[in-house]
Amino acid sequence: MEVFYIKQELPINEQIRVNEVQVISDTGEKLGVMSTSKAIDMAMDKNLDLVLVAPNGNPPVCKMMNYGKYKFEQAKKEKEAKKKQKTFELKEIRITPNTEEHDFNFKAKNARKFLEDGSKVKITVRFRGRELNYTKAGEENLNKFIESLSDIASPDKKPTLEGKNMFVILSKNK
Repeated sequence: MEVFYIKQELPINEQIRVNEVQVISDTGEKLGVMSTSKAIDMAMDKNLDLVLVAPNGNPPVCKMMNYGKYKFEQAKKEKEAKKKQKTFELKEIRITPNTEEHDFNFKAKNARKFLEDGSKVKITVRFRGRELNYTKAGEENLNKFIESLSDIASPDKKPTLEGKNMFVILSKNK
């Protein structure tokens, strides 16, 4: 069961603090300028709400509508728009300059799985202690990783060294 929360943004009925308003009926017909209390009474007679849709107009514009239904439709549209948004996740895989063959293959297999699921993969080589003197070995390891995944992914840019880490971000080929 889905639950929609209706957050109120527009002033309705007694919340409208203006003396006169331009009124539009639920069918879209302009009813003219009238006092707010008369407009609210007309809306109540039709079992509708009077909603202030254009507060900056002169006079402000109100519309008769079923506010609960209107907000429900808005929430539904928002949810649909959210579904259609393309989001991606960034998964990180850490290796060292001297990662052994079996570990390397295992991590490459995981990276392949992440890429196939639509995520981007950040491969990070972490240098500890004196390893920082041998950044070339780390870069070779990264390039080997990129090469092993080159059939389904390509790097966004070449490997970069930031502090004690060197990383590259791979994204799935189109």
